[in-house]
Amino acid sequence: MANALVSIQIIPKTQNGEDVIPYVDEAITIINESGLPYEVHPLETTIEGNLADIFPVIEKMNEAMVAKGCPSIISQVKIFYKPSGASMNQLTEKYRP
Repeated sequence: MANALVSIQIIPKTQNGEDVIPYVDEAITIINESGLPYEVHPLETTIEGNLADIFPVIEKMNEAMVAKGCPSIISQVKIFYKPSGASMNQLTEKYRP
């Protein structure tokens, strides 16, 4: 069972002030390819899994931004950690219609 929910907002600095959306799309593709459950929200994406599995995904996202030519990246990360188990559905079920 997953022990963490990690929300990430990645803000790449582009070389020439280009739109960051294609860069964010690339970061979300990396999350998707990880096979971990996730939800995309307007200002961040939440990943569900074990910290040991999620942190390498965040590292890969940042490395991909550098590979695309970004001189720097801000990654704002929020972590909900519960060793006995954490899930997006469990945490938000009372708010779902």
